[in-house]
Amino acid sequence: MWKVAMSGEIGKAVQSVLERVNQAAARRPKAVPAVPPRLVAVSKTKPPELIVEAYRQGQRNFGENYVNELVDKASDPLILESCPEIKWHFIGHLQKNNVNKLLGVPNLFLVETIDSAKLADRVSSSWQRLRGSSSQRLKIMVQVNTSGEQSKHGLPPEETVDTVKHIMSQCTALHFLGLMTIGRYGHDLALGSNPDFQMLLSRRQEVCDSLKIPLEEVELSMGMSNDFEHAIEIGATNVRVGSIIFGNREYPNSAANTPNPSPLPSPAPSPEKTSKTVSEEAAKKMKHLTVSEH
Repeated sequence: MWKVAMSGEIGKAVQSVLERVNQAAARRPKAVPAVPPRLVAVSKTKPPELIVEAYRQGQRNFGENYVNELVDKASDPLILESCPEIKWHFIGHLQKNNVNKLLGVPNLFLVETIDSAKLADRVSSSWQRLRGSSSQRLKIMVQVNTSGEQSKHGLPPEETVDTVKHIMSQCTALHFLGLMTIGRYGHDLALGSNPDFQMLLSRRQEVCDSLKIPLEEVELSMGMSNDFEHAIEIGATNVRVGSIIFGNREYPNSAANTPNPSPLPSPAPSPEKTSKTVSEEAAKKMKHLTVSEH
């Protein structure tokens, strides 16, 4: 019975989030590039069955934080059979010794967390060696530590332009897609627009001005379950949403970097219950926010 219940709940959750994504995009000021936002369903610690249910609702982009977990899920027979068009996003910290393992993932679509020129060099050379020189370039994003927190990964904001320039000129196997940030948790929108998001907007402007790239060609990955609507309104093109689709994450007694998803997760909460308070409060607060010009 749990599969039937989960199917219905995840279906409602996916549709609810997609509606909120589209509504937030419609509220963008004209100054914001009209790039349709991409919803990435963050499925870490969740079993393959739930990914398949979301896929059946039309969801195609899924994000994972841990290389080992992504490798296991991407090669799972159920996902391989049921989700032929799945697009995997790696959204966690990537260590150099895990690069080859990550790049072997079937249907790897985007690595969002390149945080140094050296890591970019390693990923580029490994991708070329593993996939062949004639293969399609690997899409990547450069992760920026906009909040300056030591607990967050990402390169210092002032290194963004030089790192992107290095990737575009030296890493021939990579396709630079945009910038990504996690940012500080719990920003109160009553205090104004999220400063981490504004920082990423500013760095994108610098990149585009310095390297002569059209603004609409540099994506922004920012915004999660509690603030993705605000992020979209000011320019996010890629939002990473997990808990309001799949329910709260449950970490078993395994190492944090190699979680073992439970086969029988608790049902995802109804999207009407989980999003009502957040969306109503966010709507009130975002009504007064404007996009900062850089």
